[in-house]
Amino acid sequence: MQNTRISTLVDNIVGGLGSFFLNPWRRFSLLLISLLLGNFLGIAISSISGQKADLDIVASAILVAITEAISRLAYSTPSATARSLPVQVLNALKLGLIYSLFVEAFKLAS
Repeated sequence: MQNTRISTLVDNIVGGLGSFFLNPWRRFSLLLISLLLGNFLGIAISSISGQKADLDIVASAILVAITEAISRLAYSTPSATARSLPVQVLNALKLGLIYSLFVEAFKLAS
């Protein structure tokens, strides 16, 4: 790739963010935010698909495929890849999504 201004800018931003999240507290807060975002996405997806009531099976199949792909990425790779920040953020997002879907299922059953 050529060394253009935009590629240099993107490299500097990515490098700066990488060094910014080396701090354990910042890393933890990013993982907590992604967990809460997953919780919000799960509630939003379940309410939207419940309101439409046409694509329930398709939406659930897509969610299962996405969560299984993230689980495969996070748990079946060597530990160096599994410990990377983007993989941990995706895994926290997935956990929040699954948690919110379980909570929604308990709310519907009661």
